[in-house]
Amino acid sequence: MVLIVYFADIFIFGNNFPNKPDEMRVVVVDDEFFSRQTITDLLSESFKDIEVVGQADSVKTAVELLPSLKPDLVFLDVDLTDGTGFDILNLLKPIQFKIIFITAHQEYAMKAIKFSAFDYILKPVSESELKAAIDRVLAEQGTANHQLKMDAFFYNAENIRKEGKKIVLKTSESIHLVSVCDIMRCEADNNYTTFYLATGERIVISHGLKEYEDLLGNYGFFRVHQSHLINLKFIARFDKKDGGYVILTDKSQIPVSQRKKQKLLEVIEGLT
Repeated sequence: MVLIVYFADIFIFGNNFPNKPDEMRVVVVDDEFFSRQTITDLLSESFKDIEVVGQADSVKTAVELLPSLKPDLVFLDVDLTDGTGFDILNLLKPIQFKIIFITAHQEYAMKAIKFSAFDYILKPVSESELKAAIDRVLAEQGTANHQLKMDAFFYNAENIRKEGKKIVLKTSESIHLVSVCDIMRCEADNNYTTFYLATGERIVISHGLKEYEDLLGNYGFFRVHQSHLINLKFIARFDKKDGGYVILTDKSQIPVSQRKKQKLLEVIEGLT
């Protein structure tokens, strides 16, 4: 027998039997009924080990619902009628569940989400995006990594319009929380990117340089070459020989493409 209990704007779904140990409990928080229903239907059709145990359509109802249901994963809309998904997380700290954000736009929100390496899906929700996001969540193990990402997220959500942002960099073996201001440069190697930090540390990530150019472009970074993205604050000088090089404060010599040279010179002049 299936029991459905409804009160206020909270929906709780359950049955007479306890959950299987390997079953993932999911709650969907979204102020649009169609979006909630789409996610719920897609999950039930595609993932037999996932159970949607509840839905909420506002900050108020989500804050009431989530502590009692103890979900493993929450689909969380960024923009709700009485606040934001960020408000929910702040009110429920420390966060014990994993998160996939749902968003239609909100550029400032996307920055905080991407810097913190959280998954997100865009509205309207598609089956392929939903499956890909779920697969990534299922593949990620370890509560320590999750807590580090949460710490980065709260920091970035508060400081995304200011200096001092932090970015989560995930390697095959570990997860790093790095201050953006400490990144000297990034270098591409096929589908990998190496981050060179002011401390001398190097971190290799299995993502292309274009992804980080998009993420860091508004924070003082400039792509001088197909393979190189630099933090402008670490430029020591520009050398015109051999087509043009940027010399950074650590003495590294970075080639500048002909196509980017004039724009770089304009940017450098603008720094003075």
